[in-house]
Amino acid sequence: MSTEGPPPPAAPRGRPGCLLVPARTKTAIALLYDEESENAYDVRLKLTKEVLTIQKQDVICVGGSHQGRNAPSSPSSPIAKDPRYEKRWLDTLSVPLSMARISRYKAGAEKLRWNAFEVLALDGVSSGILQFYTAQDGADWLRAVSANIRELTLQNMKMANKCCSPSNQVVHMGWVNEKLQGADSSQTFRPKFLALKGPSFYVFSTPPVSTFDWVRAERTYHLCEVLFKVHKFWLAEDCWLQANLYLGLQDFEFEDQRPYCFSVVAGHGKSHVFNVELGSELAVWEKSFQRATFMEVQRTGSRTYMCSWQGEMLCFTVDFALGFTCFESKTKNVLWRFKFSQLKGSSDDGKTRVKLLFQNLDTKQIETKELEFQDLTAVLHCIHSFIAAKVASVDPGFMDSQSLARKYMFSS
Repeated sequence: MSTEGPPPPAAPRGRPGCLLVPARTKTAIALLYDEESENAYDVRLKLTKEVLTIQKQDVICVGGSHQGRNAPSSPSSPIAKDPRYEKRWLDTLSVPLSMARISRYKAGAEKLRWNAFEVLALDGVSSGILQFYTAQDGADWLRAVSANIRELTLQNMKMANKCCSPSNQVVHMGWVNEKLQGADSSQTFRPKFLALKGPSFYVFSTPPVSTFDWVRAERTYHLCEVLFKVHKFWLAEDCWLQANLYLGLQDFEFEDQRPYCFSVVAGHGKSHVFNVELGSELAVWEKSFQRATFMEVQRTGSRTYMCSWQGEMLCFTVDFALGFTCFESKTKNVLWRFKFSQLKGSSDDGKTRVKLLFQNLDTKQIETKELEFQDLTAVLHCIHSFIAAKVASVDPGFMDSQSLARKYMFSS
């Protein structure tokens, strides 16, 4: 029995995702699919808060002299005294859900397994490919297992935060799939574990399970200097929505066909493209990035960058309270200062130069300040982060109004 083939009937149009349901216990009959033999057989799934158990049916002796054996002896045997047999579900595999991940895609290919997914534990133990009889059953189980994993992840976050200072708390973490860019590989996505902690955004190959593991991240970026972007998510059947949350920066084109994609663009134009399994997870990542970035802006208060202006080496500061300030690096003499509300526009060459257009409060005229930075992308992201945090500080509904994913995941 193959897990490939035509997709199930399209779900009714409306909200594509559902809120992550609370941790639950549930059981169901499903199919365990073997990709090598292309055979499938019935198994019983038992989900608890911490473990997914796969049970297989077996025949056991429940009475007579052969009690406990799983096969009858010869009828002529003198010790076979009225044995009684019955079918029972026996535990064959337990998959711990703490830091586990879920995959709905066939390994080495970008083929979505309809009505099926695989659960992989932190130690590499796999549930095998679990296939469900209907699309609704598959969706329900995907959300239930994801919710239990998420609940355990929250517990791990709380434990980690007990060992961290208030300025270095874990805001969110979890598994995603990263798109390989320019690699000669048939597998275009690979699993990664992301974390938002204190001032930084972390990219790991495996989850950090101890305090010392945080120093072994593959990549670490300052939150004020990265830009989170929702790119596309599933609306209904084969309808895609292109989303760009920040129109002032260069857009990116992707050829992947996975739903629920987002990217994180860092300094010097470095970018990562990620995909999650559920639309609700996409909304949580978007909200968590906003929250973590705004918290970091308010904690740090300001960031200063070296730049050149009219042939001089200067310092450019973005300050949460004061706005923009340009001053001489040696004498600290302030050359000009503008509030965030005075910034009326900007343009850049995509390399090192940016023009900032400020309105003079006295003359009402527009003044142009042209600056050159070594890492222009980081500076532009920092400006965006500080302005967004400033607006959010006076408008509590700002974050929700800017969240494109949340509008489609949670609104009616």
